[in-house]
Amino acid sequence: MEAVFRGVAELSLDAKGRMAMPVRYREPLQESCAGRLVITIDLVEKCLAIYPLHEWKQIEEKLDVLPSLNPKTAMVRRLLMGNATDVEMDGNGRLLIPPKLRKQANLEKKAVIVGQGKKFELWDEEAWDSRTLAWQEEVSLDEGSLPAELESLSL
Repeated sequence: MEAVFRGVAELSLDAKGRMAMPVRYREPLQESCAGRLVITIDLVEKCLAIYPLHEWKQIEEKLDVLPSLNPKTAMVRRLLMGNATDVEMDGNGRLLIPPKLRKQANLEKKAVIVGQGKKFELWDEEAWDSRTLAWQEEVSLDEGSLPAELESLSL
């Protein structure tokens, strides 16, 4: 059975830039990818995307076949693959977030990891709180502007 990641968990980065993966995700990550993950930047928000290795390989295959002479696809490939870093959970469930990626997402001490189904997002806690409020306001102010795919969703 494939792991599905959901929920938000607060965490701290230590002085070396390590974060402890929440306990509830550790076993599924060990089972699905032996704790091997890939971290890269997000193309839209100032956060990081964390993929189990097998999920990242699927994305990499799709990126690899994009036309290299198209400036937009080349840009996306450079941003995602150029910033992709292999990491592995240590025996204590910690991941080392590379300094360059921490800088990209403004990660210092307090962070949140957000389950997004097949991947995670890693956010600065203040940025996450701020964006969450903005998204909630946007959804409530723009009634009727949801994509058609979401209009039939019953929550």
